[in-house]
Amino acid sequence: MTNDNEWVRRLFEASADPAWIIVEDRFVDCNDAAVQALGYPSREVLLNTHPWVLSPPFQPDGESSDDKAARLIAETRVRGFHCFEWMHRRFDGSDFLVEVTLSQANHQGEPLIVCIWRDLSARRAKDEKIRELLAEQQLIFDNANAGILISRQRRVVRCNRRFAEMLGYDSPDELLGQCSRIFYRSDEEFEQCGVQGYGQLQARGQAYFECLLRRKDGSDLWVVQSGSTLEHGERDVFEMPTIWVYTDVSLQKLAELALRRSEEKFSKAFDFCPLAASISTLDDGLFLEVNQGYERHFGWTRAELLGRSSVAVGLWPDGKAREAWLQAVRAGQRLDDYEASWVHKSGERRVVHLSSEIFELEGRAVILNYVTDVTALKLAEQDLRIAAAAFDSQESMIVTDARGIILRVNRAFTETTGYSAEDVIGKTPAVLRSGRHDAVFYQDMWRTIAEQGSWQGEIWDRRKNGEIYPKWLTISAVADASGVVTHYVGSHFDITERKLAEERINTLAFYDQLTGLPNRTLLFDRLNRALARAQRQTNHGALLFIDLDNFKTLNDTQGHDIGDRLLKEVSQRIKTCIREEDTAARIGGDEFVVVLSGLGGEPDIAARKAGVIARKILAALDRDHWIGQLTHRSSGSIGVTLFQEHSVSAEELMRQGDMAMYRAKAAGRNSICFFDPEMEAAVRIKAALEQDLRQAIAQGGFVLHYQAQVGCTGEITGAEVLVRWPHPRDGMISPARFIPLAEEIRQIAPLGLWVLRSACRTLAEWRNDPRLGRLTIAVNVSAGQFLEADFVEQVLGVLAESGADPRQLKLELTESLFASDIELIIDRMQRLKRCGIGFSLDDFGTGYSSLSYLKRLPIDQLKIDQSFVRDVLTDANDAAIARTVIALGQTLGCAVIAEGVETLAQRDFLAEHGCHAYQGYYFAKPEPVDAFVGRVQSG
Repeated sequence: MTNDNEWVRRLFEASADPAWIIVEDRFVDCNDAAVQALGYPSREVLLNTHPWVLSPPFQPDGESSDDKAARLIAETRVRGFHCFEWMHRRFDGSDFLVEVTLSQANHQGEPLIVCIWRDLSARRAKDEKIRELLAEQQLIFDNANAGILISRQRRVVRCNRRFAEMLGYDSPDELLGQCSRIFYRSDEEFEQCGVQGYGQLQARGQAYFECLLRRKDGSDLWVVQSGSTLEHGERDVFEMPTIWVYTDVSLQKLAELALRRSEEKFSKAFDFCPLAASISTLDDGLFLEVNQGYERHFGWTRAELLGRSSVAVGLWPDGKAREAWLQAVRAGQRLDDYEASWVHKSGERRVVHLSSEIFELEGRAVILNYVTDVTALKLAEQDLRIAAAAFDSQESMIVTDARGIILRVNRAFTETTGYSAEDVIGKTPAVLRSGRHDAVFYQDMWRTIAEQGSWQGEIWDRRKNGEIYPKWLTISAVADASGVVTHYVGSHFDITERKLAEERINTLAFYDQLTGLPNRTLLFDRLNRALARAQRQTNHGALLFIDLDNFKTLNDTQGHDIGDRLLKEVSQRIKTCIREEDTAARIGGDEFVVVLSGLGGEPDIAARKAGVIARKILAALDRDHWIGQLTHRSSGSIGVTLFQEHSVSAEELMRQGDMAMYRAKAAGRNSICFFDPEMEAAVRIKAALEQDLRQAIAQGGFVLHYQAQVGCTGEITGAEVLVRWPHPRDGMISPARFIPLAEEIRQIAPLGLWVLRSACRTLAEWRNDPRLGRLTIAVNVSAGQFLEADFVEQVLGVLAESGADPRQLKLELTESLFASDIELIIDRMQRLKRCGIGFSLDDFGTGYSSLSYLKRLPIDQLKIDQSFVRDVLTDANDAAIARTVIALGQTLGCAVIAEGVETLAQRDFLAEHGCHAYQGYYFAKPEPVDAFVGRVQSG
């Protein structure tokens, strides 16, 4: 049959995220992922605890964990879900931050909560890295000495202050969205620079060239322009966003012009050029002239460099690097922006761009160098690449400016939402709204961002195709050095699968997978609520405990598949008999429970209503069930118990219903029984007696009484041992009371072994006595004891241990034993018979009497049951049976003994018809061993 707990546990353990079930503000179950995440030794330690027990006393916002947990759970019951951050505490005392999702499982109006969480450490680290990179990027971007421009399709997307200043504009905002044509003197120059720049980007991914721009006031500006794309792919570079870096080389141009016009003018321009400029010999690299830029950028003064080689000074890391640069210069006599690694006087490596030209000076070949330190730019490009790599992660990301205008989205965003970058850039995230959240929701969200710098939670958005889906959204504000927000970065991931998993977990956790009815966990929750409601409204409720009659027989004969199909049919019939506000649950096997509410304030009226529904269920079950080709007639037994006061627990009600159900079965099945306190008292008495019986068996708290067996002359030939229980509190307890109980609790075998061992010790003690040594002792053996796998070995072991003569031992068996495996029974009897042990068939004629097996059994004696002997003189049938048993014994060659002989007339009748062995009160009552021995010795 289907097992609820197995299905629930299987799904819990399949979940990668830690998962909990919360009932009444307590954790009632969790999966292995939760146990491992918290580092506890076992699941049992965690169960039935409040959430705040697994947390530090206070949360990061200063609110106490118990208050905050209670508040969030209460809000979840109202809103249906809740997402938030929570600080947990592991078993070792360490704290860690998690992202928690609480989902209200609404089952017929009864709220239950499923909790799933995951560790935020990795994502927080990534978010922090992105914020640091964006802040660092922004700082570099705003304070770079070079002009920086980001454009798409030659329109300004963004630029820094330096770029605006270089072109004579008041601020970068003045240029946003403008076509870069305004920076050129003519359309021809605009087109020429576009062809040159984008052609280099298309060919090698980078561009580097010199061009002439026009400032706002119309003056000329010579720049070195370098650029690269911010995206990679097969698209046309003109369609991609590109970043351009502009270095003002107007002074360099002036220096070059001055060199040609006038050495004096050249010297001035050369010296005050913002770049590091030098003239050195071509072959050995000796400095002939350097300007102040070398000291500003590389720490070397003019005096320290003149007459020395750049390699000897240590500007080049080695001679091979200078040689490679020199070969490139010689190849074209002029070289622009050759990238190389130089060394600052402090030892720090710098990335430089060398613009070099060979010319003659006083008959010698020399090189004019202009050196630009681009280390900061390279670091900025590296940070941009890192940020771009982080941006293009598997998590959907979006970047807006301070006004909420979308500047950029990544590939994961497009895959999740269906919107391309072109669809959303320039718009606000409102384009994604699903309409499920009101204005207050968004106001609260932005208030949190303004106060705390970030917000995260579950939100429903709309994809481009119109589909509404749930996602987990995190929004972080990015501020500049002065604390002014410049950007917002949002990241989200689709939690549709998680929501579906939560629903599946909820179903598996609270519903029976075979019938779809509530399982035991959900039943107890609803029962507790019904108890509270009954107390609050002073209204009665009832619990119906239903068990199918003879269901095991159907399972054993037709198979579990047929049984499962019957259970499904039964569950549907039960549901048709109850009201919508009532609960029907399957708690395992063929057991069902129905909880009824609102039955009225008067107990007799409530009982009458509960009885009506119970009889309706019985009638529905007691009809034919068509299961495939099989027609099966089923019935049920129902125990009913009423409740009103909350002082009675759900567990106690279940026990009461169970007891009433078993009383209904005992009354003949297919019936209804109401619980009453006397029933519970009887069960408690039986349970106490069972516990005492187990203790008595373990401690040997019994005594044996001996009832004499006599021959035709009245001489004692042996005795039957009868076990008695002298209870320390209740006195001597009748065997008719404790023997069936011992069989019911499967303790008859150890009790029987104790009797056998005690009897054999007595035989051993009597062995050398001339009167007692000739007697036999008959020991009763129950069917359960005889069918123990090692029964034969137990008997032989007791005989060997005690030293008793096996020929003096007689085992009395009842006919009920022979309803089992007859071949096994005959084999065991024969093995013991070969050792000298005798067998008597007790209560012959009252049970499984069959001549077919009787003639095969190695029986030494038939015992006429006392029920026939009692009325042998007055009941013709009893007399005929007694005569028949005597004759049968004579025919089979078995001795015959009659038990229950209480009068001389009974003895004479039996003797007259051939029975010459007797046992009964006429001769002796069962008595302690000392009294029996005295009787034998006296004569």
